Amino acid sequence: MSNLFTISPDFSPDRISGWYIFNTWLQKQTGEAIHLKMYDNFHSQIAAIKNDEIDLIYANPFDAAMLVREKGFLPLVKPFGKTDEAIIAVNAKNTVEDVAHLSPGIRVAVTEDPDVRLMGMIMLEPGDLDANNMNIDIYDTYVLVAKHLLRGDADVGIFLAEAYDDLSNMIKSQLKILVRSQISVIHHSLMIGPKLAGKRDEFQSLLVEMSNDAKGKGVLEGLGFDAWIGIEDEEMEFMIDLMDTLNT
Repeated sequence: MSNLFTISPDFSPDRISGWYIFNTWLQKQTGEAIHLKMYDNFHSQIAAIKNDEIDLIYANPFDAAMLVREKGFLPLVKPFGKTDEAIIAVNAKNTVEDVAHLSPGIRVAVTEDPDVRLMGMIMLEPGDLDANNMNIDIYDTYVLVAKHLLRGDADVGIFLAEAYDDLSNMIKSQLKILVRSQISVIHHSLMIGPKLAGKRDEFQSLLVEMSNDAKGKGVLEGLGFDAWIGIEDEEMEFMIDLMDTLNT
């Protein structure tokens, strides 16, 4: 029976082929039947997790608590040198230079990406802004967030920093960053579910060694990664606790 692998919906669309190639590599290395399924949004992916349909997941940090504490997932690896940071950006024509100078009633464009939205809302607090005095519009992708900023349909956009950096230079030249978070310890994680838990050490070892092989390194480059590094249970618990703190 095939194991189901999925990716947090906040991945860059440019990397979709890279994830399918990675899935093929993982099947060959482990000898396990693994089917990669992409979900269009966070709601459908969460439903699949709650229905115990997922066996492997490249998960965003917000979902880590549920995966570990409710569904028995274990951490495997994280990308070397990659952390989740948020960016608050405005149209380059906007005269505001500081989050503290934003006014209540502004229109904020976000995605459903939960950890980025959480960090972004915290970063807007110096302007005495919260969900009660802002108009929040949710879009499917960060490209659409940028598009609505450029069109003037939104005053502020909250971005995953990596997604913002991946925008074209033409788009970024028309935007202005007000603030970029520097938390440094929040990250996406590749996690393994209960059905495959007995293979955790094998999977983790293969992934950590992946960058030492020429073919494996090429597959990693297709994901925009240099290497995987292992995650200990204590590190995952620390990040979960931090996310809980940020969310209260």
